[in-house]
Amino acid sequence: MDKLDIKLWTLAAKGQIVPDRSLLKTPEQIAAIKKSADLNTAVLDHVAAHIRPGMSTAEIDQLVYDYTTTHGGIPAPLNYCGFPKSVCTSINNVVCHGIPDEHEILEEGDIINVDVSTILDGYYSDASRMFAIGTLSPEAEKLMRVTKECVELGLAATKPWGHLGDIAHAINSHAQKNGYSVVEEIGGHGIGLEFHEDPFVSYVTPKGSEMVLVPGMIFTIEPMINEGSPDFFIDEENDWTVYTIDDGLSAQIEYMVLITETGVEVLTK
Repeated sequence: MDKLDIKLWTLAAKGQIVPDRSLLKTPEQIAAIKKSADLNTAVLDHVAAHIRPGMSTAEIDQLVYDYTTTHGGIPAPLNYCGFPKSVCTSINNVVCHGIPDEHEILEEGDIINVDVSTILDGYYSDASRMFAIGTLSPEAEKLMRVTKECVELGLAATKPWGHLGDIAHAINSHAQKNGYSVVEEIGGHGIGLEFHEDPFVSYVTPKGSEMVLVPGMIFTIEPMINEGSPDFFIDEENDWTVYTIDDGLSAQIEYMVLITETGVEVLTK
């Protein structure tokens, strides 16, 4: 038993939730995951350079597919559990998992989350950005701004040997202070060797709760911030797209992070 095993065993004996050693990536795995993350960031940069009013979400999907495959990667969402496209495009009242469509056109004042996930040489990465289409209403602008603040505050609370609940507390507190709610049932996830790994990352749990953050863990920080109720429903026709229950706006920004010995490293955002 090495020093890390002893530390994890000691924390577990005190009632702390600790990760299985299989969730701690090796230096070799981290290097490969970082290459996937670099491509994921490049894909999002490519979308950022081309997104515009009048564009269909199907065109965004084509941008993602072409850039990813041209650079040796595979879009992770494509055919994942039956998902039919290469990217999730979630507009206005769509919380997440919006399916690109040639008839869905970006209009002035829309806000859209573009969620890109990449497989490169068998390693996974994941991040999303919010885009403003033209001039936004004050309400939409504030929601996007506060969502970014929530993620940055969550990142600042992410420290080795802290807890996932520390991240959740920072995010939920700031969202509530601004009159918003955080979606409870959908959260972040571990990633790297698979698309979705343990742990589930909640954004509504108390400070000091949930899993201990151990160097080598890789997971996403991706709260979904609603301007109204945190409740939602799933489109019955496609069984994927998640809408706010009250038709209010929703925003999400996703970072993929690595816990290091001295802090946290953002791998893609």
